[in-house]
Amino acid sequence: MGRAADKLSLSVAACFFIAAFLTGCGSGTAHIKEADSLIENGSYAESLESLEAAEKAGENIRLIHRSRGIAEMGLSDYGAAVDDFTAALSENKGYVQRMDIDISYYLAVSQYRLGDVKGANDTYSAIIALFPKESDAYYLRGRTFIAMQDVDNAKSDFDKAVKLSPDDPDLYIQIYEALSDAGLSSDGERYLKSAMELNKKLSSFQKGRLYFCMGDYDRAKENLENAVKNEKEPQATLYLGRTYEAMGDMNYAASLYRSYLENDPSNAQVTNQLGLCLMALSDYSAALEAFNRGIELEDPAMDQSLRFNQIAAYEYLGDYDRAKTLMQDYLEDYPADEGAVRENGFLETR
Repeated sequence: MGRAADKLSLSVAACFFIAAFLTGCGSGTAHIKEADSLIENGSYAESLESLEAAEKAGENIRLIHRSRGIAEMGLSDYGAAVDDFTAALSENKGYVQRMDIDISYYLAVSQYRLGDVKGANDTYSAIIALFPKESDAYYLRGRTFIAMQDVDNAKSDFDKAVKLSPDDPDLYIQIYEALSDAGLSSDGERYLKSAMELNKKLSSFQKGRLYFCMGDYDRAKENLENAVKNEKEPQATLYLGRTYEAMGDMNYAASLYRSYLENDPSNAQVTNQLGLCLMALSDYSAALEAFNRGIELEDPAMDQSLRFNQIAAYEYLGDYDRAKTLMQDYLEDYPADEGAVRENGFLETR
């Protein structure tokens, strides 16, 4: 009952967060800067207090709505986030700026997490209408088309994305994984082949990830081990562990995840994968402990997957009452998860 993390997360939008949007916005942004620093550190509730102070001090209301929306995303309050991002966009009285695109990306992610897939699709379409060379927008809109079971339009958007960013191997891999998650791995294979043609531009980690997707686990292991040793790529350990899982060596995979977490206990994705590995080993108590630790890290990008897997662990442990309670909370935050709706139907019979 474990499941992969929801790929339509904060990752793309986060790249815009680093940009210095406070520059050129005039003086009087001290509280907003403080709030943004707190957001970067994952202190979302505290950042809202700083933003309340910013509003009382008469600081830039557009930036306040934007930062408040990001904090609300971190707290999984996607309805409030949609309201704040919409308010931030409405504050633009002049020409469309880069910040409008940044806010729109956040808005689309919040809409998707709220279950409004069509709304997210429309938001990405609005970005594309204004900035037709936004590769990320095509890729993300393609993911919403998949969620709407419109495969033809999804593949059309994916093709446009790679046409705009033909030298980005990670994009090809993400598209393959999106199609594979939808049961369309054969449609995604051509993207892997295109990525392999970028051979001279590929890092060991990228090669290892590609070989993993292609099911060539021996070559994946070789390249990923090199990436762990020489490239210090954090995700290399995650994929190396998944490679050993695919090769049937769950115990060694778990040991890799544990070793990684000894050095970086704040990585929610590796914590989640450790839990899934322990589930496969039927060590449900240890798996539950891993999922609980992951949830405590408050990583918005991993929250959905960790909470779903936590529920599954309680089910395997026979604690159906606890699983039912957590499922109700989960569905309030992620109503679009059809798998969870079906699982809830099962729980209702227990």
